[in-house]
Order: sequence, then C-alpha cells, then structure tokens
Amino acid sequence: MSSSNGEKHPFLDDLADDAELRGTVLRRPVSGRDNIKRLVGAVGTLYASQTPTFYGAIDRRHFLQYKATLRSGLDLEAVGVIERDETGLVRRVTMTFAPLDAAMSLSAGLGSIVGQEFAGDLFCDPSINEIASS
Repeated sequence: MSSSNGEKHPFLDDLADDAELRGTVLRRPVSGRDNIKRLVGAVGTLYASQTPTFYGAIDRRHFLQYKATLRSGLDLEAVGVIERDETGLVRRVTMTFAPLDAAMSLSAGLGSIVGQEFAGDLFCDPSINEIASS
C-alpha cells in the first residue's frame, strides 16, 4: 500500500530491521526494512488509483484491505496481515493479491522496476504483462 496521500502508512514506520515480507507477487520472502520499503514504494508507482476498504487489529495482528487499479487498467484487491511483536515492531507482513492476472501483472511490473536490485527470479517474467493485458 502506498502512502502518497499523506496518511500514516500502517506499517512502514514500524518495520524491524530484520522484518520479512511475503506475498503472492513474490516467489520468496524478502527480508530487511530497506528492501521492504523499496518494494512497497515500487508497488505504489504501478497503481493508477488505490482505495483502502478496511483496517483493523486483533491483538498484535493488523489487517489491511484495499482496492486498486493498476496503470495497465487491471483491477486488483489486496489483503495484508501485519504481525507486530510485543514492542510494536512489525516482524512480518503478508500481502495477498487477486485476481491472478492482476497479481501476475503487478509482479511483472515490480520486476521491471526493481528486479535487478533483488537476486534471481523474485518476480514474474515481464512478458506476463502482455498476456494479462490481452
């Protein structure tokens, strides 16, 4: 979720140094505050619009839902689970995106923007954007 509207982001300011991000647009987890911030920032550049639909907490788990439209025109829904430790630091964030075409397009877009900064095949192949937009 981007925070371009000036509202406090629900987890970026509280990331632990060794926090972990998991998600349906990633082939494996990403660790580290700076890496997570870089990825979340890149996601925001791929959105044409974003609308939060829910944010709530149960104990140390916070839940975030939003709808977005990718710059490619595909609509996307996201659900995030933000896990905090007893001090309030965010240790793990898990993001789920749907539908599949939009999630794969988002992953490929991330690969185009920040793929070289992360080793290996973390994201979908960029050619998936051609498939998803046809």
